[in-house]
Amino acid sequence: MIGYVTLGTNDIERAAKFYDALLAELGAGRIMDTDRFIAWGGTAPDAAALSIIKPFDGKPASIGNGVMVALYADSPEKVRAIYDKALELGATDEGAPEPHRDGGFYAAYFRDLDGNKLNTFFVG
Repeated sequence: MIGYVTLGTNDIERAAKFYDALLAELGAGRIMDTDRFIAWGGTAPDAAALSIIKPFDGKPASIGNGVMVALYADSPEKVRAIYDKALELGATDEGAPEPHRDGGFYAAYFRDLDGNKLNTFFVG
């Protein structure tokens, strides 16, 4: 259902280094790369992707209140690894890995270097 999610950045090189390292934890690599837009994804063209962009209108990128990108992990241990990697790369904590709600939803929350909110989660 989701093709890709795009996050704005004011420093594409800094954001690219962050997401290269973070998304490698999920086995994702760059699938598109220009001077203003970079997208990461898996090997299947119908799988969702994550991208960063310098806004085309020339105005500064800003974070959206209530906007969040969720990255699926295949285990609670992978949730912890992705969260730890994000913080190691300079992300800020928004909620350490822990169970949330009933039904085996395990998640951690963080903000990237531009303040965009992400989470990593496992349902099992």
